[in-house]
Amino acid sequence: MKITDMKLYHVKPRWLFLKIETDEGISGWGEPIVEGRALTVATAVEELKRYLVGQDPLRIEHHWQIMYRGTFYRGGPVLVSAISGIEQALWDIKGKFYNMPVYEMLGGKVRETVRMYSHCGGETPETIAANAKKRMEQGFNAIKIGVDAPVRQVDSLAFVEGVVAKFAAIREAAGSGLDIAIDFHGRVSPAMSIRLAAALEPYYPMFIEEPVLPENVDALVRVAQSTSIPIATGERLFTRWGFREALEKGAVAIVQPDLCHAGGIFEGRKIAAMAEMHYASVAPHNPLGPISLASCLQLDACTPNFLIQEHPSMAEKWDLGEGYLKRPFVVENGTIAVPQGPGLGIEINEEALVERGYAGDWDTPRLAYEDGSFAEW
Repeated sequence: MKITDMKLYHVKPRWLFLKIETDEGISGWGEPIVEGRALTVATAVEELKRYLVGQDPLRIEHHWQIMYRGTFYRGGPVLVSAISGIEQALWDIKGKFYNMPVYEMLGGKVRETVRMYSHCGGETPETIAANAKKRMEQGFNAIKIGVDAPVRQVDSLAFVEGVVAKFAAIREAAGSGLDIAIDFHGRVSPAMSIRLAAALEPYYPMFIEEPVLPENVDALVRVAQSTSIPIATGERLFTRWGFREALEKGAVAIVQPDLCHAGGIFEGRKIAAMAEMHYASVAPHNPLGPISLASCLQLDACTPNFLIQEHPSMAEKWDLGEGYLKRPFVVENGTIAVPQGPGLGIEINEEALVERGYAGDWDTPRLAYEDGSFAEW
């Protein structure tokens, strides 16, 4: 079997899908994307295509090594995200070739269902609490909220009280049965993260995500050692080498590899194994599309130290693939059943990809402080 072609689809709201075709009629799907840099990643995929066309798609690890190491310069979001989507599609092909789910080839499933959490927002404590209850009605028993941006390096007491008021409103409305994570999104300084964590501790957050930017692991260690709240990070770390220092220094309790950025499904499994040695859990990052989610579910199914899976619903219009998948995933009692079909276990509706296509020009929001200087999104 040989790879014959690779096709890219820019799909609303901000996704990039890849279809890899073979001479035996088996095709596979992946999601190579950096949010706000879809056109750049598409170019990287086209460059890798020159190597891949004509190759045996079943030699996944061999191709990964060549794509990652073969151009001398390695790592970074663009290259590794391009590789990630390709790797997902190759596993999809391999699973279809052998007529088994990807997780069967990675050791077999260790669970029957995958616990999910959804995003939840709101401008006021009242609205965010109401939205949290809606998520519970939809079947979720875990949600994640965010810290409003921008955040100053040392922000006011009023800011801290505003963050706490929203969290407290959800806890009061939902009770102790709902797990509530909070995402600092790397927009909070270490000093401010320590203050916020102390203020939130009485309300028992499930975890704090990206309390600081990922470049300085020692700053993350300082935050982690200051609080009893578990620290999660990883969406902006690439390959197992990117996770090594954070795990070795005890900076993270929950690793969050994004399978569209970190190197793909098998690389995610390697990261999970590293985390297991450090008694850390795995909660794959996923604010993307249905192919990304399908890839995550394959990893979740076969990973012993899996904790919970992010559901890509940042707004009501963002769903589990309605229209893109012929059989969308269904959340029941806060979980999705482990997929049974071969490969990624999904069928893509290509007509919908064309109908909902766009130029690929979604851009990252840019924020500023009151004085006009740049603020982290």
